[in-house]
Amino acid sequence: MSPLLLLPLILFAAAGAIANISDDTSSVYDALQSYNFPIGLLPKGAVGYDLDNSTGDFLVYFNGTCSFSLEGSYQLGYQSSISGRISTNRLSNLKGVRVKVVFFWINIVEVVRNGDELEFSVGIASANFAINNFVISPQCGCGLNCKSLGNRSKEGYLVILKSAV
Repeated sequence: MSPLLLLPLILFAAAGAIANISDDTSSVYDALQSYNFPIGLLPKGAVGYDLDNSTGDFLVYFNGTCSFSLEGSYQLGYQSSISGRISTNRLSNLKGVRVKVVFFWINIVEVVRNGDELEFSVGIASANFAINNFVISPQCGCGLNCKSLGNRSKEGYLVILKSAV
């Protein structure tokens, strides 16, 4: 078969593949809510995302890496892109999200919503947290305590202002 005759078939197949990827203009935070998750699972500042509606495979993009403390007990870290698979009440195959436990960083591999709780799994262990802890998206650098630290946000990432003495 002539390569020129294959071109329309290739373009048709590519158009079908693109149609399976979310093309609406909603944000990744809207997408989270459509799968019954709170927006606070992701920090502020996501600059884009890809979602294949047929499989639930997703990628979320940030301008850089991000980390912050929550409740003084947990240090969370996000890579510049995170990926996984989303379905109603379940995030699985997560890559790019981790939690610091004592002195070690451990990857969070799954998040499951059970009623008003979220279960975070690191593979061999899991912990449950009330969903109302995640109704607000934290900011990189300061989490949910940004005003008390005197920080300013720029494109979702914090710039810590220090005065020269």
